[in-house]
Order: sequence, then C-alpha cells, then structure tokens
Amino acid sequence: MTKQFNDTIIRAYKGEQVNYTPAWYMRQAGRSQPEYRELKKKYSLFEITHQPETCAYVTRLPVENYDVDAAILYKDIMTPLPAMGVDVEIKSGIGPVIDNPIKTIEDVENLKQLDPKKDIPYVLETIRILTEEQLQVPLIGFSGAPFTLASYMIEGGPSKNYGKTKALMYSNPDMWFALMDKLRDMIITYVGAQIEAGAKAIQIFDSWVGALNVRDYRKYIKPIMTEIFTELRRYDVPLIVFGVGASHLLMEWNDLPVDVIGLDWRTSIKEARELGVTKVLQGNLDPAFLLADWETIEARTKEILDQSIEDGHHVFNLGHGVTPDVKPETLKKLTELIHTYSKR
Repeated sequence: MTKQFNDTIIRAYKGEQVNYTPAWYMRQAGRSQPEYRELKKKYSLFEITHQPETCAYVTRLPVENYDVDAAILYKDIMTPLPAMGVDVEIKSGIGPVIDNPIKTIEDVENLKQLDPKKDIPYVLETIRILTEEQLQVPLIGFSGAPFTLASYMIEGGPSKNYGKTKALMYSNPDMWFALMDKLRDMIITYVGAQIEAGAKAIQIFDSWVGALNVRDYRKYIKPIMTEIFTELRRYDVPLIVFGVGASHLLMEWNDLPVDVIGLDWRTSIKEARELGVTKVLQGNLDPAFLLADWETIEARTKEILDQSIEDGHHVFNLGHGVTPDVKPETLKKLTELIHTYSKR
C-alpha cells in the first residue's frame, strides 16, 4: 500500500496550522550516512550529482532513515557555476576551490548565462525521478545567494573574513553590481527550472552574508535579493532565506518577499519575534548538540519545541548543517522526539 503524500511542511511554510512541528535537517543527505560513505569510495560529489538515479537515492535516504517531513536535493551550491565558466572543484577537507577567481570586469562580462536543460539536465532528471516516482514528502530545491556565491568566486575558495570580496564591493561598485546582476539572473533561471521540474519549496542559502553590517547589506545586497524573490513569487511555492551569523539582518530579511526565515542557533524563536519578525520561522538546534548525550539533546530540543508550539508558525531544523560525525540513529531519534512531543 502506497503511503499518503505528507504535505505538512508546505502547509506550515504557508503559515497554516498543522498537527505537529514538521522537521528536516540541513545537510541531512550524505556526510554522516554509512550508505553515502560507501558511495563516496567510488564517486566524488560532482559525480554523484551527475548520476540522477544515484543522486535521487542519496536525496531519498534521510526521508527513509529519519522519517523527516521533507527531502532536500543533494547537490552543492557550486553546481550551476561550471556552466557559467567558473572552474570549481570540491576538495575534501577544504570545500569549493576556484582556479579562475573573478578579478576584472572582463571576468564578470565573460560569465555565461545558464541554460538549465542544456547545462544541468542531470539536476532536472533527479528532481523528476524523486517527485514522480519515489518521494512521499515535498522536495526542497535550493541555490546559493549572490553574496555567498560571489565570495567563493572572488576569494577563490572559503574565506574567514571575505576581505577580497568586501574590498571589491566597496572600491568598485560598478563591477560588484555587474556581478550581482549575472548571479541574480542565474539564480532566477536555476531555481525556476527546479520548481518546474517538481521542487515544492526553495531555500536560498546566503550562508556568509552575516559578514556584512546592516548598512552595507541594504546598499549592496538587499536590492538584488528583493529582485530575486519578487521574480520567484510567480511560481507560488514557499520561499526560504537562511544565513549563518546573520541575526542582525533578520528584520532586513523580514522585508523580503519570502515566506520563511531560517534562524541559526544564535537567536531563539522568541527573540526573533521580539525583534519584530513576522514570517514563519525555521530552525534552530545547534548541530553541536547532536554530539552530546541524549538527555542533553532532548532537553534543548524540548526548549525549542516549547517555543515552537507556543508560536504556532515554526518548522524544526538545525542552526546549520549536519556534521559528518553525527550518528544516524541520533537523527532518527530526534525526528521521533520532535513529532511526538509537538503533537497537537
């Protein structure tokens, strides 16, 4: 007998009342799962994402293993960049490394437009497989946001202070906004293709934008984010924005045409509401808690859920991604706790 499709998380994202707090976990697919580790002995991340059947399997695993309320497409925020002419490699223990970082306006002008059917057919086929044949929960698609993508493209890889990125932004605004325009157009095209293929919600990861203060965010980032989300509204799917260390930007995000704001562990549900945030909230257990004993995990989770139940407009997640050393059985037990404790 086929399980009934569970759309609880979509209704929660839309602000509707639901019978329990739904949950999924950033980076729930891969990393800590033994089945994934076996695959990684044979294939790189990019190789997995280029094999739709294998990628669908990895995406589906946490739904089957943890009973979460959504799947998130297994891929990296770098996935669309090679088609734009960016030479990127995911290096173990480092992250994305780019051999041809952006240095001149000519580098920006030479970035190509994304043609999803031609450039990333494997992503669209993975979504089709999941939504048409296998998944009994909604699939979340995603993209990196302009600042976060630009930081890798300018720095050439991960950065601690984003010095080159901010220096370009401050000293050459014409070049900066030209790059923002290129990334805006790519993101709208990329995300639109994911939705048309079957994604039921979209999360935009602006992981590193917390490096900016409010004034600079308003000037250099917010107009582009507004354009992106305004354009994506026409698809009528829930839109989520998330970043790390960005508590000072929450009210800026609240102005954006999004449905959901993701919190990291630094700001509680109650604190976000006291700031004036009115959107549905998502978050925000510190992933480090998942390495503690169960009593500690349970106590902190219940604290979050008590606020969630009182608030009524919250989806449970982590404050950032699952780390590789988290035990799968911990995530399964966590999901069960969330579902049972929050049952209305």
